[in-house]
Amino acid sequence: MKNELLVVIGANAAGMSAASKLRRLDIKKKILVFEKGKHPSFSACGIPYLIGGEVKSAKKLIARTPEEFLLNQNIEVKIQHEVLEIDVSKKRILILSLLDKTEFWQKYDDLLIATGTSPISPKLPGIEAKGVFAFSSLESGKSADRYIQKHQPKTAVIIGGGYIGIEMAEALLHLGMKVSLIDMAPQVMATLDPDMSEIIAAYMKKEGVDLFLGQKLESLEMDVSGTVSVVVTDKKRIKADLVILGIGVKPNSKIAEAAGLQIGAGGAIQVNKKLETSAEHIWAAGDCAESYHLVSGKEIFISLGTVANKHGQIAGINISGGEAEFPGVVGTAITKFKDLEISRTGLSEKEANQEGMDYDVALIESSVFSSYLPDSEKITVKLLSEKASGRLLGGQIVGGKGAGKRIDVIAIALQAKMTARDLVFADLAYVPPLSGVWDPVQIAARQLVK
Repeated sequence: MKNELLVVIGANAAGMSAASKLRRLDIKKKILVFEKGKHPSFSACGIPYLIGGEVKSAKKLIARTPEEFLLNQNIEVKIQHEVLEIDVSKKRILILSLLDKTEFWQKYDDLLIATGTSPISPKLPGIEAKGVFAFSSLESGKSADRYIQKHQPKTAVIIGGGYIGIEMAEALLHLGMKVSLIDMAPQVMATLDPDMSEIIAAYMKKEGVDLFLGQKLESLEMDVSGTVSVVVTDKKRIKADLVILGIGVKPNSKIAEAAGLQIGAGGAIQVNKKLETSAEHIWAAGDCAESYHLVSGKEIFISLGTVANKHGQIAGINISGGEAEFPGVVGTAITKFKDLEISRTGLSEKEANQEGMDYDVALIESSVFSSYLPDSEKITVKLLSEKASGRLLGGQIVGGKGAGKRIDVIAIALQAKMTARDLVFADLAYVPPLSGVWDPVQIAARQLVK
């Protein structure tokens, strides 16, 4: 007998992508979604741009409301309902309603875990002070936005130099704050190699961000009202009216682990290519689930909205009774700081060394489009290839407007297992206002061809 009820834990990218795909394939199956937060299907990536004022309302970051899901797709979404436990043997979950504090059990035929991630928050003195924010939900972004508008902080300290840290540095500069950024690592953007990171750091300093790298956060000090006032590292004291935690994220896999499901790379839930977990009729998708890396050949934990949406598509097909496999990832990511675009894919030198790979490196500086045209900005491209075969292993790009999305060419080359020579002779488009006759990624690839 066909399973009749899908229960989804988590109503964001992976969960709602799976639910929507399933509904398109099966109009009869009942779909019930439980979401801990107040908002389903919102763009977490848009929060820095909400705070910076480019997005004028938090409502613009919400793709659909629970009412719209019910009316348009017959998907029932219950917000402010936290799942506390999964009972695998009885095929049920224990739920706490955050509205009236009642607990109840819900049976399922199929279960999809799409619980996402939580921000890493170190247990340090003062971390709970007023004016300290980490972004775990749209509500947390709205809270930070309201706080900034009400208190008008003048000095901000960002803890962490990754994607959120860099995007928030831009947003807070835009609001007129004095911005400092601290990272325990000796560089910003640890997913890039140091030579590429140096370009980013120099640009950030030029634009007014004070960088304190290689410094460990020790505590936060508060004033008499309990509001953050000073950030203390192992080397410095920095005045702060506002603190943003961008240290990183961890997969929300505790309820899966407590239920006896296998846990894999980086603490994420172990899944196969069909997104099935180690328990029958239970799937996992999105940031809480591991992915297969097509270059390294290993399972990894990766937290990206693009991957989460694709996971959801595959899970939805398979829950409907179809046969689909998620092929894997190459770790493509992109961001920007003001006019500087930053992107990467595949393996960095650090990662290639960890895998024991023998590789060649090309690092070139060129122009985003034909240099004889005005406003053509610099672009730096770095490529790695396997020494023996010439197979491309990874790429990084830092440059002006039009630079960043060129990473997609390299990502496709990685997924297709192309060599540097293949990329050199790829039939890419050319017109002077958009590219040189040799695209910068091809100029880098030419250095790798012997």
